[in-house]
Amino acid sequence: MSSIDTWVSEFRARSAQLPGAALPWLAAQRQHAIERFADEGWPTRRHPRWQHTSLAFMEQQEFAPAAQPVDAAAALAALRGDETGHWLVFVGGRFAASLSDIGPLPSGALVLSLAEALESHSEDIEAAFGNAADGDSPAALNTALAADGAFVRLAPGVALDAPLHLVSIAGASEASRHLRHLVVAGSGAQATVVEHYIGGGQSASLTTAVTRIMAEADARITHLKLQQEAEQAIHLASIASVQARGAHFASHSLSFGARLARNDIRTRFDGEGCEALLNGLYHVDGRRHVDHHTCIDHARPLGNSREFYRGLLDGQSRGVFTGRVVVARDAQRSDAMQRCDNLLLSRQAEADARPELEIYADDVKCAHGATVGEIDEDSLFYLQSRGLDEIHARRLLTYAFAAEALERIELMPLRSRARAALLARLPGGELLEELL
Repeated sequence: MSSIDTWVSEFRARSAQLPGAALPWLAAQRQHAIERFADEGWPTRRHPRWQHTSLAFMEQQEFAPAAQPVDAAAALAALRGDETGHWLVFVGGRFAASLSDIGPLPSGALVLSLAEALESHSEDIEAAFGNAADGDSPAALNTALAADGAFVRLAPGVALDAPLHLVSIAGASEASRHLRHLVVAGSGAQATVVEHYIGGGQSASLTTAVTRIMAEADARITHLKLQQEAEQAIHLASIASVQARGAHFASHSLSFGARLARNDIRTRFDGEGCEALLNGLYHVDGRRHVDHHTCIDHARPLGNSREFYRGLLDGQSRGVFTGRVVVARDAQRSDAMQRCDNLLLSRQAEADARPELEIYADDVKCAHGATVGEIDEDSLFYLQSRGLDEIHARRLLTYAFAAEALERIELMPLRSRARAALLARLPGGELLEELL
């Protein structure tokens, strides 16, 4: 039996027990999605959007539950510390009410698990859920099997006073988890949403995650994703945003874990005067592989977008960035800038950067660029001349390269969290703390 058949069999066994199974529209979407996945299979390099990240090996890949039980409470405590906010926790892809702490919400804000929302707000879910044709085949698999996630609805003008944290922890008995988060922000609403993915153990596991964000006129949504899954994990994710007039969307993607991680991030300007920031930082070592595939669709005039991705690559790892900016014929006076920079920390590491501009309007300001290089020898010499030995000088320059991405995270608690996650990955991170 092929792995495709295995997933189809799993769907048949689980579909009747999935939340919302009795909803005709959702049952139909799930059925169409699994049929699409069965027809397309895992993407390979023959697929134009997967030329550098083939999933052909998934045909032979087996996934198994963690050999050791996961102490979800301890993992959450270590992650959260004393940080406040609204916390929704998912263990093994299911909402864990006992670990969650949503706290008081302002009037007009609704935060529920997706499973609960399907029972009480199914019409709202239907409008935001998406369909089986969205994304590539991994997204279709998520549409078919997603059992839970978060549903966030903000009435016009409502602002969350603290970040909303969506924490996904690998379960003890599940080899895969499929989460779908939906955020609907009314006109002028504001929120910061933070996705955390953590997991332990040595067994191979699969995470599929789909996040859909609908930002009405003048809404401001900041989304930060921190991926720190186990070394044998496969992480396949999609983040899709639609922005109405004057909406602002900021995405920060930090990828520090998993054997293979793929993040598809896209936003569409459906109104004039939209703004978007796509910011990413990834660190890979060993034989790990990370891929960011982005698209900013300037479909309306006066849009402004900025895109910055930085990669640290060590060992025999590979980092991939493909960024596409599309400026429609009527999207005059658009302003778009895109850049990807990679720092190679070993001779065996590999970086692929492919920024793309597709422009159909004539009154625009657009630019893109990419660099791949090693630590600058002159900078290294300068630090050594000021008393640092070579090891500490290299570590400091490595951190300085990454710090530019961290500085774009406006909220200090989130920036500090991202900084700590990076230092935990870098060799000698504890010594860097002393230097900084």
